[in-house]
Amino acid sequence: MSYKEIVTRAVLGKGKKKFITNNSIKLEHTPSTILGCWIINHNFKGDLVGDKVNITGSYDVNIWYSYNDNKETLVTKNTDTYNETVTIKDVNADASAIIKCLSGPTCTNASISGNTINYTVEKELGIELVGDQKVKIGVVDEEDPWDEILDNPDEKIDEVKEDYLEDNTIKEKETNDTN
Repeated sequence: MSYKEIVTRAVLGKGKKKFITNNSIKLEHTPSTILGCWIINHNFKGDLVGDKVNITGSYDVNIWYSYNDNKETLVTKNTDTYNETVTIKDVNADASAIIKCLSGPTCTNASISGNTINYTVEKELGIELVGDQKVKIGVVDEEDPWDEILDNPDEKIDEVKEDYLEDNTIKEKETNDTN
């Protein structure tokens, strides 16, 4: 048996990290109650620089609140941006990073402080390092034997007769002579 090396792109390592961010938004009206907070339009990208993955992204935060003693409501929108850095151990020089959102940003807490709403956002991102990898495989130089293919598994194939063509030619000639 001999060995061959195959060079292929492979996932060299992967991990996930949860990020928690505290933000605030100042409002025109003093809020009475927070009625809802939802996050949409999450966009992100990441690059591997040395042994660090730099991730930049943004999302829109929509906060529905009441004011004027709960008599009126508004929805305020804020676009949050973020820059996250993750240090990676044992980085292959030719590797690149693929960033995946494992759990989209969600508002986990919101509170009122005067004319300001403070809110907490959690998100979980996955990082895959992809690079060239050599795989060594054993190669057998012998060819595997051919399997016999049967039309009907119960039927056996007879051996090929060497004079098959001669026998059929004679039978065809006899058949044509009688017609």
